[in-house]
This record gives sequence, structure tokens and C-alpha cells, in this order.
Amino acid sequence: MNAMLHHVDMAAPLVSRLLLVVLFPLSAFDKAVHWRAAVHQANARLPGVGRALVAVGIVVELAGAGCVLLDWQQRPAALLLALFCLVTAAIYHPFWAESGYWTHDGGRARVELWEFLKDLSVAGGLMLYAAMDTSMPFSEILERM
Repeated sequence: MNAMLHHVDMAAPLVSRLLLVVLFPLSAFDKAVHWRAAVHQANARLPGVGRALVAVGIVVELAGAGCVLLDWQQRPAALLLALFCLVTAAIYHPFWAESGYWTHDGGRARVELWEFLKDLSVAGGLMLYAAMDTSMPFSEILERM
């Protein structure tokens, strides 16, 4: 049993960090590959700053995820990614500006609400990660459950 817990202690932190940030490098890659579409979408929300917004987004997503994965400056990086998620939610998913939530198909409002809430949830997970005591072995966390 101790050997198994040792393996859990070794793998769990890396796997947890990977699962926490997996979407960010993929999102950055998507923005880079579909640059024009990403800039167009950003300009639709904040006219005139699309290129800068997308470029900053790519840097934040790659650098933040890299720091969390490499366990280097992970707490500030997690907080930066959380802030990024909150800003993204407010800029890209303004469900309050849409109508038709209570209609049969929910319209755009329902889609935007759920995307907004997902961004908030990811931000909350990143904030929790930033606040955690990372010195506690994962097996001890499991034992306390």
C-alpha cells in the first residue's frame, strides 16, 4: 500500500497541474492558427484592440500554463490565469446583453451564460490552487478525506 501511495504522491501533482491548465496552451494554439478569426472576434467585443488582445492572450495562456506545469512561480501564474478567465468571461460572454434565455431553445443567452460560468469555475479552481499548501503530500490529502 505504501508503494502505491508513493506513486500517487509522485504523479498526482503533475497530473493535477496538467488537468488544471490543459485548455490554455490549446487555446493559445487555436488563436495563433486562426489569428484573423480571433482578432475579428476580439475587435467585435473591443473595437481597435483585437490584435493586442489576442497577442496578450496567447502570451498569458502559454506563460501561465508553462509556469504552473513546471511548478515555477506557479501561484502568481495561477492568479494571472484566473484573472485572465474572469476578464475573458466578462468580455466574451456577456450573457446579460442577450435575450431569449427563457425561450424554448434558450437562444444565445443560454450559451453565453454557461460559457461565462465555466470561465468563473476555472478561475475559482486556479485561485484555489494558488491558495493551496503545496507542501502536503497528495497521499496525506487522500487520507484526510
